[in-house]
Amino acid sequence: MDLRPAATALLEGEARALLTRLNRVRPFALHETMVPAAAPSAAAQGAIERFLMEGRSRLRHRVGAYLEWLEGPGGDRDPEWQQHQFSLLRWEFNSVLSHFDVFSEAVTQRSEHDVGVQLAGLDVAAVDALVTPGTPLADPPPIICYLARGPGGAIRRVHTRIPGGGRSPVSLIRIPRERMVGYGIGSSLVHEVGHQAVAQLGLLGSLRPVLYDIERHAGTAAERTAFHYWGLTLSEVLADLFAVGKLGIGGTLGLMAVVSLPRRLVLAPALNDPHPFPYIRVRLSCAMGDALYPHPQWRQLSALWAALYPPHRAPRELRELTAILERSMPRFVRLLAGHRPPSLSGARLADLMPRSSRTPALLLSRYRRWTRQPELLRTAPPTLVLAVLGQARAASLITPEEESRLLGELITHWALSTTLDNLAPQRGAGNCATSPNGAAEKQQPIPTRPAERIRTR
Repeated sequence: MDLRPAATALLEGEARALLTRLNRVRPFALHETMVPAAAPSAAAQGAIERFLMEGRSRLRHRVGAYLEWLEGPGGDRDPEWQQHQFSLLRWEFNSVLSHFDVFSEAVTQRSEHDVGVQLAGLDVAAVDALVTPGTPLADPPPIICYLARGPGGAIRRVHTRIPGGGRSPVSLIRIPRERMVGYGIGSSLVHEVGHQAVAQLGLLGSLRPVLYDIERHAGTAAERTAFHYWGLTLSEVLADLFAVGKLGIGGTLGLMAVVSLPRRLVLAPALNDPHPFPYIRVRLSCAMGDALYPHPQWRQLSALWAALYPPHRAPRELRELTAILERSMPRFVRLLAGHRPPSLSGARLADLMPRSSRTPALLLSRYRRWTRQPELLRTAPPTLVLAVLGQARAASLITPEEESRLLGELITHWALSTTLDNLAPQRGAGNCATSPNGAAEKQQPIPTRPAERIRTR
């Protein structure tokens, strides 16, 4: 019995059904109800829609070619081969839906009351944290933030592979809902942005060989163990460096809020975890902050963390590892701060940070000025605002309730102001990072002369 006609008819119907379902996948721009202030940037929206439309277009072309094949030479082929070709179409169809789902949650949340606008404000803050003139970070990728359940943030960096194949056209940052809007939001956001910066600057490729070389030539087993560990956790360490460099002590305080877990989790390395275990991670953040912005506050905060989680309560093996890592910490931090990756044309990694405007004294001085002239808060760049509020929190000059209220209002303002600026006629642009309300914080390109003469913003 010849089953080819029946197989051809069945598979033709299935292929046409795929097209019908594919046509029901509409662009986000046609079915989302977000207010303008909640919308992702035009660059992010455009990149996502183009990526998804190209995938749907390719699939339509392939389904059409398959139907023509069935009507022609494919109708005479064995049913098994016809089914095999159709199964490939189904596979690609599911990939197209997977791509839609990757971005659906992030875009759909923009329709939530209040939440959508606050997410758009975080987009603005993320871009401000990343942009650094004179470096590969001068032209940031499109960034979209969204919320998710669970304690941890995450980032899907631009151009990284996504489920179903292909590469993400935007940088997609996930923020835990429990941190919105509250203490630690800035630290979590800038930490994830730091991963994008690390990738764009090629820091893992330039630093890991240095750490491996130290490990190979270590004079003691303890030193070898320490730098092997730092090499395994380097990606997360660099993101933490970015957070504390941009936010000052607010970056470390936010980290402490995230990793304040039961003692057995804070004082225990997890297998295959790229993060340093929480106890040493906070101590390292304090050490990096002290290297960038020297002040007694870092040693005081580090001592407080050790009092909250006494290391002598840990098992003997972990106490030994902790002691080894802490002895190596000064050298490791100097190595990080002084590293000169090829992407920075001879400048140090520390020179990426806005060190001239993030010292504790300057941040407190700015906070006191802002309390007298609160309108200045709205004209300051987002990361500077986050750094100032974090320093004020560390100095007990602002209550948690007031900090949360201010942040909520400012994040909404960043979204609205940026939207209005984008709707206004184009103005001339200078060498600066544009902040909400048209204000800007001057940023000097990182030059290629000796580090002690370099001026940062």
